[in-house]
Amino acid sequence: MSERALDGSIRAIRRSVGRSVSDMNKRVHIIGVPMDLGAGRRGVDIGPSALRVAGLGAKIGELGYPVTDEGNVFVELVERLKDENCKAHYLDEIVGASVRLADMTKAALDNDGMPVVLGGDHSIAVGSVSGVAKHFHEIGQRVGIIWFDAHADMNTPESTLSGNIHGMPLACLMGRGPSELVNIGGFAPKVDPKNVALIGIRDIDPGERALIREMGVRAFSAREMDERGMNAIMDEALEIASNGTAGYHVTLDVDFIDPRFAPGVGTPVPGGATYRESHLAMERIADHGGMLSLEYAELNPIFDVRNQSAEVGVELLLSALGKSIL
Repeated sequence: MSERALDGSIRAIRRSVGRSVSDMNKRVHIIGVPMDLGAGRRGVDIGPSALRVAGLGAKIGELGYPVTDEGNVFVELVERLKDENCKAHYLDEIVGASVRLADMTKAALDNDGMPVVLGGDHSIAVGSVSGVAKHFHEIGQRVGIIWFDAHADMNTPESTLSGNIHGMPLACLMGRGPSELVNIGGFAPKVDPKNVALIGIRDIDPGERALIREMGVRAFSAREMDERGMNAIMDEALEIASNGTAGYHVTLDVDFIDPRFAPGVGTPVPGGATYRESHLAMERIADHGGMLSLEYAELNPIFDVRNQSAEVGVELLLSALGKSIL
């Protein structure tokens, strides 16, 4: 065998080993969540449509996965609602949508599939992770989370400055927040803080900073990304999320990426990950092979440029699912 052929065989083996947990026979279940009740700006409810228009389903199929698009979770229209909770806006409606989403993500895993969840504001993570966690809770296992975000999403009704629930989902999943969200599925917390890796933060509130320290969450700031590089951070994050778990949920907020590359977000924060840093993170996840479910949140086409952020999102999701340059 020539040296070039041998190198190609080694790369193929590495790719195969990396995908052993989420192998190519798993059916990908695309689940849209047109949720804008948790955010302070309108428009994220059409994020799932933008990702579908960018060809997500067909492109996942080209990687070799069987694909089923499950459609969208029902979410109440804000125009039909009266909001009376200033510390957790539209709580009841978000709980309802989260329960429906949890049922769908759990069903995908119960059938040996992989949920790919399209948002919608980041409050959707309460539902997606609750369903993933319940599937494994029933067989005596726990899950981890790798959370890519400019924000910590660890406010509570006591600490929030806005009352917007999209700033609370990670706290809820670790057992802090409105009991109606915390206890979805009948148990809490959904994830142990020691299995949470929060990557890319650069805009956090005082209450979140205190809770990060109190709960011992490993948070990788933008400064640490600069100093250590994405590869070193992913080494540590993958170890954290997989240590003693069945695997991990990956959730990617568009604002993790620098707005130069993904402008379609309602809460842009300069200084985010570059296009290649973002892809490297997803490629490392694919190589590791421990991903159980995947999510792209906070895509707001109203602020986008010619669907650029949706197209970037599709490419990043494909990298996490195993698409490689060679």
